[in-house]
Amino acid sequence: MGSKNKGLWTRDFTIITLGSVISMFGNAMSGFALSLLILDYTGSTLLYSIYIVLFTLPQIIMPVLFGAWMDRFSRKKTIYTLDFLSAGIYALASFLLAKGWFSFPFLAAGVFIVGSINSIYMVAFQSFYPMLITKGYYQKAYSISSVLETFSAVMIPVATYFYNLVGIAPLLAVNAVCFFIAASMETQIRAKEEYIETRKEERDTDDMRKQIFVDIRKGIEYLKADKGLFSIAAYFTVSALFGGCVSVLMLPYFKGTYPNGEYIYMIVYGMATAGRALAGCLHYKFEIPVKYKYTIALTVYIVTSVFEGALLYFPVPVMAVIMGCTGIMGITSYTIRISATQAYVPDDMKGRFNGAFNMLNTVGALAGEITAGALGDIFPVRTVVLCFGMITAIAAVLLIGRNKKAVSLIYNTQQ
Repeated sequence: MGSKNKGLWTRDFTIITLGSVISMFGNAMSGFALSLLILDYTGSTLLYSIYIVLFTLPQIIMPVLFGAWMDRFSRKKTIYTLDFLSAGIYALASFLLAKGWFSFPFLAAGVFIVGSINSIYMVAFQSFYPMLITKGYYQKAYSISSVLETFSAVMIPVATYFYNLVGIAPLLAVNAVCFFIAASMETQIRAKEEYIETRKEERDTDDMRKQIFVDIRKGIEYLKADKGLFSIAAYFTVSALFGGCVSVLMLPYFKGTYPNGEYIYMIVYGMATAGRALAGCLHYKFEIPVKYKYTIALTVYIVTSVFEGALLYFPVPVMAVIMGCTGIMGITSYTIRISATQAYVPDDMKGRFNGAFNMLNTVGALAGEITAGALGDIFPVRTVVLCFGMITAIAAVLLIGRNKKAVSLIYNTQQ
């Protein structure tokens, strides 16, 4: 657990934060460049959606399967092992692409592997990170995390510039170096994972595989049995549906509607980045009043769904302002939700809870990507996005609003 009375910036928390910054920045840069490569190489929204789906697909089973694993084995070792593996994969991809060995099937297979690694990594990181936070500092810690994720978006214009200048291979090489540095740092974390010892006997039995599947079932049962957690997970499944729609349709829409549309896309969503950064900094300095957290979160869920759903009906300057506002609101609700749920769920259940939560989110995102990719070829993109946004707003009312007592018990709790 995090060291008591030492503030937030303990040795281990500093290491995990710096390591995640380095890998995050490299990944953001290469990830956006790969999106541009797919669109330029294929010129097809359908193939672009397939690319997105292949990254998302392994995240259906991997989180729930390895969530049970994370409640038995070292999350720290999993994190740095996967980062070393990612470094090797990106280095190999950089070499092959530099030699001109490119094909969509080759890239699709690589994306599927990276998606698998990423889905396991996220469960390990989400379950390990709160163990490095000093008690009472959850909001500050997750505000830092959200700000860093936001600042990683700064690499998108950098990726666009260098992609057009030198191509994709050097960017993947930089990402490989970033992952290697991050993994090397993470090996130095000293936190004791006490939950491992409490479940050591189960690990040493011949029925470990069977027990892991029992754990998966218990994790899902745990989520279903807690009305508040289930309502939150169900809402975010629908929210992920909307996110999948946006991830598939927005970039192609901007590229196809405006000259140099990728730059307009970056400006509009750059405002969301600026809003998230501002909000994250404010949440680090100022505590959100506990008694208002539920009300704030519900309001944000409804308002951002409506705003983002109607986004494409506005002129570009208004889009930018809207995304700036939704960025501020989004980080506010994110900080409330992630800090509350990770403080609420016991350490020995975090892996299973995060695995089940991520699996549901992935199912939602995958459904959104596939559905939006198909509908975007039949109906106007603006109409499709608006419909998805309205569905998400209604889900917030039905799932979060109608279950106020259970959800507020989690959100309106001092951490």
